[in-house]
Amino acid sequence: MNENIAKMIDHTMLKADTKKEQIDKVCQEAKEHGFFSVCINPTWIEEVANQLAESDVKVCTVIGFPLGATTPETKAFETKDAIEKGADEVDMVINIGQLKDGQYDAVKRDIQAVVDAANGQALVKVIIETSLLTDDEKRKACELAVEAGTDYVKTSTGFSTGGATVEDIRLMRETVGPDIGVKASGGMRDRETADAIIEAGASRIGASASVAIVQGGTSDSDY
Repeated sequence: MNENIAKMIDHTMLKADTKKEQIDKVCQEAKEHGFFSVCINPTWIEEVANQLAESDVKVCTVIGFPLGATTPETKAFETKDAIEKGADEVDMVINIGQLKDGQYDAVKRDIQAVVDAANGQALVKVIIETSLLTDDEKRKACELAVEAGTDYVKTSTGFSTGGATVEDIRLMRETVGPDIGVKASGGMRDRETADAIIEAGASRIGASASVAIVQGGTSDSDY
């Protein structure tokens, strides 16, 4: 069991109908439990940055979310705008259709656009949406992300057909090696699952069930 699990968690609130009171709650919970970051849609960056200003909790946001089908130029603009508004980390979604079509140069350029836009000012995580990929496609997506200079690869948006699995985390860790982060997201509702995911090689967890995870309970959250 990982006793420092709170420091591995991006406390997440990404649903379309999120209201300010929910943002206030996740920020307070993050400060109370010592989560690594609060992960929110870009519209909330400034609000969250203000609320977390006197804490060690980072501000994480999403780019090209949740489909990954916007252009590299759009993702680059989103990234720069997010950083200007206070984001410390950006989780971008790859162009999944291009990957499945074998357009690897295009996928790499897409990731590279975000890495270049971040320019070392924000940590970059690349969401590959594992539930839509074969194992070979997962490996290729991770390889392209590493080649493009990402800091992390990440399993899922939490809005597709499935979330993180132990098998996918193990595959991703084996592919990227020890020096690139691996973030698991989607489907973690309890401590037992989170511990198994960490044991498989995850170095960060994205969850809305964060409080239940650190307290040893179970949540019905679907992210």
